Amino acid sequence: MAKVTLIFAALLITLGLGFFLGTGSKAPTALIPTWFGLALGVCGMLAMSPSESRRKLYMHINVTIGLLGFLGAAGRAFYAMTSGHTPDQIALLAQLLMAGLLLIYVILCVRSFIAARRARLV
Repeated sequence: MAKVTLIFAALLITLGLGFFLGTGSKAPTALIPTWFGLALGVCGMLAMSPSESRRKLYMHINVTIGLLGFLGAAGRAFYAMTSGHTPDQIALLAQLLMAGLLLIYVILCVRSFIAARRARLV
């Protein structure tokens, strides 16, 4: 699962930098996906440990980062769509893409945790 984490980290970094540089944005909030990607990447590298307890610890940290990122991005997108004001379509797209990526990541992590627990019980 640590390798999958690194893939999602790279996708989030690309998403953040792509929207920041591609739109000529000056707002540092456009880089939020990049910071979440960096956090996932660092903990993903640390999760590539031969020690099972370290691997579990860092993967649980990663899924927490992913869940917080999903909730934040989805919450901001929901607020932007329901606030009564016309949202910035590019920012809304970036928030929805970040939320979608992190939702998929969290689901994959939870499925992996369940499978690991079942494998230990058998």
